[in-house]
Amino acid sequence: MSAASFADRSLPEELRRMVVGRQREVEVVVAALAAGRHVLLEGPPGTGKSTLLRAVAHVAGVGFEFVEGNAELTPARLVGHHDPSRVMSEGYTDAIFVDGPLASAMRSGSLLYIEEINRVPEETLNVLITVMSEAELNVPRLGRLAAADGFRLVAAMNPFDAVGTARISSAIYDRTCRVLMGYQGAGDEVEIVSREVGDADPEWVANVVEVVRLTRQHPDVRVGSSVRGAVDTVLVAGSLARLRGSTPEDPSVGLDAAQAGLSGRIRLHEGSARTAEEIVTELWRQVFTADGSPRAATASAGEPGGPPGDGQGKAPPPPG
Repeated sequence: MSAASFADRSLPEELRRMVVGRQREVEVVVAALAAGRHVLLEGPPGTGKSTLLRAVAHVAGVGFEFVEGNAELTPARLVGHHDPSRVMSEGYTDAIFVDGPLASAMRSGSLLYIEEINRVPEETLNVLITVMSEAELNVPRLGRLAAADGFRLVAAMNPFDAVGTARISSAIYDRTCRVLMGYQGAGDEVEIVSREVGDADPEWVANVVEVVRLTRQHPDVRVGSSVRGAVDTVLVAGSLARLRGSTPEDPSVGLDAAQAGLSGRIRLHEGSARTAEEIVTELWRQVFTADGSPRAATASAGEPGGPPGDGQGKAPPPPG
């Protein structure tokens, strides 16, 4: 793989058939990779960061190494290690070194995708800083490991969830191109749900999406639901309707499905006297009448074509 894999002008067009919306983000990410840059995708959960990168790797025909960022991601787990069962008999030879995802991506010139990089310990991030700066790494008892042409680091982070996360250092930001990925417009989110759930009433799906989008601007809600909440609500409603011999549009079926699909996804402001279930019920009844039919159109959280934001009318904070 080389930068030429990303320079093909047909690549963004092919990606648009795989990724709903996101034309701007697709073009910027592809351009950054073609320029040989590393990329940081920043945005709330459920905005398609992993989907976009997997699609890029697939369409470009390049390798893809996935790493889940967490506090247990040590340098040895990321880079690799010598097989301890063979060290005693064979010594520290290259043949017994077990590549981690970083070493594997560097050797093959693949994309290394690190999810939730702001959960990774600082000592592990320091390894990544060296690789991004020098395109090589000196591994104890192994020696110099040079990155093959085409190696790129793409990291993702969620700016909202403070539990278990830390502020990313300026050294990471200084070595990456930062692409913001806010929530998409209502039409794109309806299309995403429709692709996932298959056969469902389009108008009803659109109104479920509306409920989800309203969670992002409710005054008691700190973090609203992603589009995954709409997908789960529609799927659970279909299964629940079959169990009850009813339809998803039945008021009790839809609301029960929404409670299951959304109540665990929203985070309320500290000190709020209300529960997530109460908020979901309020918003459901704001969109649907007592008989399950949709009310008059309500304002969605965010508009298509606007700048990326956090779904609550605020732009994500600048790096610091």
